[in-house]
Amino acid sequence: MIIKVDNNHPLHRDETAPEKLISGSGATSLWNAFSDPSDQFHVGHWMSDPCEINVSYTENELCVIVEGEVELTGADGQIFALSKGEAFVIPAGFHGVWKSITKVVKIYAIFENKDKNENKDINHD
Repeated sequence: MIIKVDNNHPLHRDETAPEKLISGSGATSLWNAFSDPSDQFHVGHWMSDPCEINVSYTENELCVIVEGEVELTGADGQIFALSKGEAFVIPAGFHGVWKSITKVVKIYAIFENKDKNENKDINHD
């Protein structure tokens, strides 16, 4: 079955945790269109009001900005300015600040490896 990635899926409203919120309301909305049976891969729409949030990614995320402007600042100080129509990947391990300069709507595809054995050494005897 083909699943359309739109905002006609159940809406989940949330508030950014106070310890992560730098500025703004921190109000977000999420329309998850798909989650795989392993609960490791998710696709949908995400929306935020203007805000600035400390982020620490454990997942890999593909983002496509549908509306608005974003600034991502890495822990190393590098700034990425992104706007409507741009696609980018945030790799697991990224630490920094997500700044929604305007209201932002993005399509996301997230993969988070939940395999407890992912970091075990493999013996190649």
